[in-house]
Amino acid sequence: MSYMNENFLLCGENAKKLYSEYAKDMPIFDYHCHLPEVQILENKPFGDLFEVWLAGDHYKWRLMRNFGVDEEYITGKSTSNKDKFLAYCRVLGTAFGNPLYHWSQAELEEFFGCTLEINEQNAEAIWDMCNAYIRENEITPQKLIEGAGVSHVFTTNEVFDDLSTFEKIKEKNYAFKVIPAFRADKIMNIEADRYNEFVAKLGDVQDIDALEAAIEARLVEFIKVGTVASDIALQGVYPIANRRDAAAVFKKRRTGARVSDGEAETFKGYLTYYLFKLYAKYNIVTELHIGAMRNNNSKMLAALGLDTGFDSIAEDNSIRNMSRLFDALDSEGLLPKTIVFNLNPKMNTEIMTLIGCFQSSEARGKVQYGAAWWFLDNKVGMERHLEDLTSTGHIGTFVGMLTDSRSFLSYPRHRYFRRILCNYLGGMMDRGEITCDAQLVGGVVRDVCYNNARNYFGV
Repeated sequence: MSYMNENFLLCGENAKKLYSEYAKDMPIFDYHCHLPEVQILENKPFGDLFEVWLAGDHYKWRLMRNFGVDEEYITGKSTSNKDKFLAYCRVLGTAFGNPLYHWSQAELEEFFGCTLEINEQNAEAIWDMCNAYIRENEITPQKLIEGAGVSHVFTTNEVFDDLSTFEKIKEKNYAFKVIPAFRADKIMNIEADRYNEFVAKLGDVQDIDALEAAIEARLVEFIKVGTVASDIALQGVYPIANRRDAAAVFKKRRTGARVSDGEAETFKGYLTYYLFKLYAKYNIVTELHIGAMRNNNSKMLAALGLDTGFDSIAEDNSIRNMSRLFDALDSEGLLPKTIVFNLNPKMNTEIMTLIGCFQSSEARGKVQYGAAWWFLDNKVGMERHLEDLTSTGHIGTFVGMLTDSRSFLSYPRHRYFRRILCNYLGGMMDRGEITCDAQLVGGVVRDVCYNNARNYFGV
């Protein structure tokens, strides 16, 4: 039987009460993920446990590489789905402390009712049991999302993506809403090899006037299908650049010429500023992700492409540039509601104290310190995030957890976070550091789990 039980991660009666009575059954508002909307629309039954659990999940791939598993058993074409799954179970059985050790067990139990511990000895039995469950119940994306109690899914879509899929999903009358978040990263990353190909998807765009007009026109189209959020992912925030200089860089790149690192930063610095102003104009929440150093392994990038598990935490300190960006926008009355997701834990307190300088009565927690993200969305990272958030901000305004995942089985991460949140606040109650009024503290728990996000995004 599994080591997990109803009081997993909950130490003390207050923590158990907060979780069981206030957190456990709250709906999930997943305001940032990478689920493929076409797959949600098609809603085809999964063929086996590998398809629903391992395919496309670079978190799991990365763990397997750390254990020395041959790439053929991770992303290879010649090995069977079963052999890849057995290899993952062999790796996971001793991955103590890694969040996947907890997440995978929780996914197995919540979605398949299988309480066997995941390890090499049980791998065959788990494979057979779960595949039988998938066949008998015709497990589809819709069933997984609805079964997890999700009310909203915000996918992440590039500026030029086809939006007709979202209209078709609406016609399905699922119990949850699927809404695209607007992302212009492929138009931002001017140094990329395929940059001109991506810009061409917007039409005949040869200068910065045309580029800005095309981006705004596409945002309007996104809003028509329900968009209320945007996403910007940068290694660091770059200084705000002069529009004329950015225009020159863009024109140079559109001729087919390469741009230098400095020129790329000039363009990104201006376009980030432009996008923030545009999002403020249309009341779009901006989710800013910073601190990821991407595609470190060029050999594997060439072999497998983007988002396959070869990114890491960057050391860049862009706090001053972020300060100048927020100040310029705020001075113009054009700072939108913003969530800053930071990947470098050394910068937690610096960013928390900075966002406290730009709050207003427009919204509770107008500028948010986003949930522990990517390499930090583990027990240690979440606890540290809560400590920094409560010590320098206001826990009652926090919009809570997200999945940031490509997997339909990722929703137990929300309950994982909720257990850590309840244990954190319950521990404070036990030590007499906060009120013992469970109803009051429980109200904050419910807000963080769901209510704050729904109110913040206004849907």
